[in-house]
Amino acid sequence: MDNSIYLSLFAGKHILIVEDEYFLADETRQKLEQLGAIVVGPAANVQDALDLIASSKIDGAILDVHLGDEFVFPVAEELEQADVPFVFATGYDPEVIPARFAGFALSGKPTELGKIAVALFAPDGGTVLN
Repeated sequence: MDNSIYLSLFAGKHILIVEDEYFLADETRQKLEQLGAIVVGPAANVQDALDLIASSKIDGAILDVHLGDEFVFPVAEELEQADVPFVFATGYDPEVIPARFAGFALSGKPTELGKIAVALFAPDGGTVLN
């Protein structure tokens, strides 16, 4: 399936990027802005991401699983409590993701924005992306 048709779903949406690799975060930010999204962040660590969640409008989030020496799961928990959809983007083995988040979408790196758009905003989204 060609997920690029879903890229327009980003238009006007506030998307939190949590990514500690500067060039990946910046590339994702640029692509999202070209699609009409309002980018929140990027945040490179858990605390910065939590601060952005507390102070910003967020419609969806792209979360790198491993941020330096910490995992992003406290951010995922906060987004889940706020009923904000998110996807994990990781180059690591998906086994590192706790079972409680097993139903949340997973996208490899570099991020595949078409698949992420489907997972975050399509009516039938939320499927696991591999």
